[in-house]
Order: sequence, then structure tokens, then C-alpha cells
Amino acid sequence: MRVVIVGRQADRDRLRAELAEYGIEVVAEAPTVAAARSRGAADAIVLAPAGRSRAMETTPSGDDADTAVLDEPLTPREQQVLDLIALGLPNKAIAERLAISDQTVKFHVASIIAKLGATNRTDAVRRALRSGLIAI
Repeated sequence: MRVVIVGRQADRDRLRAELAEYGIEVVAEAPTVAAARSRGAADAIVLAPAGRSRAMETTPSGDDADTAVLDEPLTPREQQVLDLIALGLPNKAIAERLAISDQTVKFHVASIIAKLGATNRTDAVRRALRSGLIAI
């Protein structure tokens, strides 16, 4: 999967590192969606969550500190993937259940993590639970 990252430089830097963990190739970066669209040659545009840092993630300031506030809602497919992540399924099993490729699952996982402002899959599930996006 080849993506263009959109957002502030610090946010793009953080997201670039996270996407690399999932084998997603960042082919370009841009400050706005309009600029990203002009770059072409990508399978998707990924929005970097604004103003989140790993330091903020590890030092919550109360019960609401982990609640996800989505600037952009999850797509129906992302919601399906999130539900399966919450069941503890690995990417390969999610891909088989949804009849999609492993790479597509990786893309959805990275997008979910970014939208929730999470640091990893486990953090995404925790935030989704606290926000009422999923129930187990």
C-alpha cells in the first residue's frame, strides 16, 4: 500500500514511523488534503492525528484522557476491522474473514490507529472501548 500523509510536520513524522511498522510505504507528505491529491501515485491519503504525542499517551490526566475524539469518523470497513482487532484476531485472520488482502488490513489498522490517536492496536482497542465505538 502506498500512501500520502497529511498534517503538521511533527504529526506526519510520528505517523510515518507508525505506518512503517505495518509495512505501509509513504510516498509523499503534504500539509493539506488538496496538496496531497495533487501528488498522485498513491493508493490512499492518510490524515495524521493532530497534537498527539507518545508522552501524552502515557500520562493521562483523568478518565477522559483516553477517550477518542474523531475528527473523521471510521469508515464501515474500518469499524469491521476494529471489531475483529478487539476479538484479538491477527491481520491474516482479519483478511480471511473480510475477504481482503493482508496489505489492505494493514492499511485499515494504520488508519484506525491514526484516527483514534492511538499508539498501537491495543491502545486503539482501549480508546475505542472507552469511547463506545466497540463493546466486548
